[in-house]
Formats: sequence, C-alpha cells, structure tokens
Amino acid sequence: MSRADALAIWHAGVAAVGGHAAVASALRDAHRPDRILAVGKAAADMTRAALDRFPDVPALVVTKDGHGAGLPPQARLIESAHPVPDDRSLAAGRALRAAVAEMPAGSRLLLLVSGGASALAEDLVEGKTLADLAALNRALLASGKDITAMNAERRRISRVKGGGLLAGFTGGAVTVLAISDVPGDDLGVIGSGIGSAPDAPDFAYDARIVASNATARAAARAKAQRLGYPVLDEQEALHDDLHRLAAHWGPRLRAMARGALILGGEPTVVLPENPGRGGRNQALALALAREIAGTEGLQLVVGGTDGSDGPTDAAGGIVDGTTWAEGGQQALDRADAGTFLAARGALLVTGPTGTNVMDLLIALRG
Repeated sequence: MSRADALAIWHAGVAAVGGHAAVASALRDAHRPDRILAVGKAAADMTRAALDRFPDVPALVVTKDGHGAGLPPQARLIESAHPVPDDRSLAAGRALRAAVAEMPAGSRLLLLVSGGASALAEDLVEGKTLADLAALNRALLASGKDITAMNAERRRISRVKGGGLLAGFTGGAVTVLAISDVPGDDLGVIGSGIGSAPDAPDFAYDARIVASNATARAAARAKAQRLGYPVLDEQEALHDDLHRLAAHWGPRLRAMARGALILGGEPTVVLPENPGRGGRNQALALALAREIAGTEGLQLVVGGTDGSDGPTDAAGGIVDGTTWAEGGQQALDRADAGTFLAARGALLVTGPTGTNVMDLLIALRG
C-alpha cells in the first residue's frame, strides 16, 4: 500500500492549493471588480472561482495550451506557449496591456497571477523580437539558474513584467491574488512581477498570496498523519542542482525509518546541448532512484504541482528501489529521464492541476 499512500499524500498537497478553492476563499468579502484579468498555469481555475462570485464581470484569461477548460462564455481565453514563448505569448501580452489601459477612472481591477506567466504573456521593449525572447528563455532554462535570477533577466526586456502591466492602469483600485511558485513567495518574482505595482502608484493596491508550497506541504503532512505515518521531516529544501540534491538526500532516504519525508522547492538543472525528454522532476526522480537502488519498502513521488515538468505532459516520477536499471546513467547524462522512466512504468502523469506552487517530493517508508 505504500505506493498508493505516497501518491495520496502527494495529491492531498496539490489539492490544498487548487486555484479555485484558493481564490474562492480570498473573495468571500471582496468588492465587485469591473474587470478580471488572469495569467498563468492556474489562470482558468482561478477565474472560474472569481466568476462564481461575480458572474457578470468580463474576464480575460491567459494560460498554457490545454489548461483553459471549464471557463464560462463571458471569459475570453488566450492559450499560449510554455516554457518557451511564441507569437501567441506576444499577442497575450498586448491584450493584457490593452485591457488594463482601457479601464476608466474609478474602476476596480482583479488580477489573478500564477506561475508560468513569464512565458505565457509578453510585450517586448522596442528593439527586441520574438526570436530574442525565445533565445533568452531557452538559454535560461538550460542555465541552471534559479527562478529569481531567471525572472530578473526576463524583466529587462519586458513591458508587462516588473510592474509594467499595471503602469498603464488609470482606474481606482487593483487587487492582486497570486499563487506562489517562487521561494519566499515574493510577488516581484512570481510571473517576473507581472502583478507588481509600478513605483508610486496613484491607485489603491492590495496584493495577497493565496496559496504556496508551504500550504501544500502542510496538507501533505496532515494526510500522512491521517494515514498513520509519522512525519520525519517537512521543509522547503529542494532549491539546488538536482544532482547535488540527490547526493545529499540519498543517504538519508536509504536510512529512513518508517514514516514520511515531505520536501518542497524547485530544483535546478544544467542541460546538455541537445536534451532528451523530461524535466527537472523526472531527472531528480531518476537520480534518487539511483541513490535508493536495492532499498526495500521505500517509495518516492517527485512532481511539479502544476502537473507538467519541463516541455512534457508528465508531472514527474514515481520510483522505488527497483526502478534503477541499466541505461539509467546514460539517460541522466542526456537529460532523457522521461524516456527511461516511461519504459519502467515510473512516470507521474496527472494532467493540469489548476495550481502551481513549485514542486513536491514525498518519500514514504512503510
């Protein structure tokens, strides 16, 4: 039962930070907005909650391909590319700026932000092109830099990031509700600061984080305890190169007593020139499978809480002491962990989850 229990704990963490529930709770006593804008991987679920509360308010939703299901007809949907932006990302950025600029004096804007916004919506400064943007994003994704450093680079060429979007607002009030996918839950880093206020705004501005990795970890902890597993540790500790993380946590995992280990964060990876199939969670899962090879009774679930990992439709991997096999190291070296895990029946596939609070690792020993 430990595999099923490990998955149940992981899913409990993700369910606790769902975009719909998080926004619905935050809007219980909110004023009616005149317009709703939403951008990010969780934008559709966040918007559905807002429209449940304010059904007659026009909405514009920018989200990743395949993440826009279930929106009511008054919501305009733009699906664009992630993690590398395309021309739809530029169209989405222009649409967001236009929607902000046309709001009249005294109006109220509700802006819903979640991770993924950096690639999904952009309007470039003069002299920069889509080719420049795509090249920058590919280089950043392969660089091993953390999300804070990457988003600082993205802001330099953007008209919507770092407070640029709201610089065009001439209405009366902006409320920003954000789901955090960054360390420290810094609104200036989430979506490269697409929900940040400009310097010295002349409108009322209120911003809140409505879900985070800490929320997910707390829910995972509670689920593990309900299932009868002592929680041995729970922390945000995955902010490092995935190979260093595997080397650090491997000995502890091999020596684990009965119970659960719950970790959150966002590993980094330096990609080879022609990477294979996979993402950071699939690679970390495979690197940890190497560390626990031969260990009995131990299950690991490693996955992106948004349901996608890199440019794939898998969230991550589910591994144990039997997963590692011949060809594993070559797959890691080629950044092709997804192909290896798929052949071993060890991919974690969830589909879009309606949230994005970085990554979640559950280690369970029965």
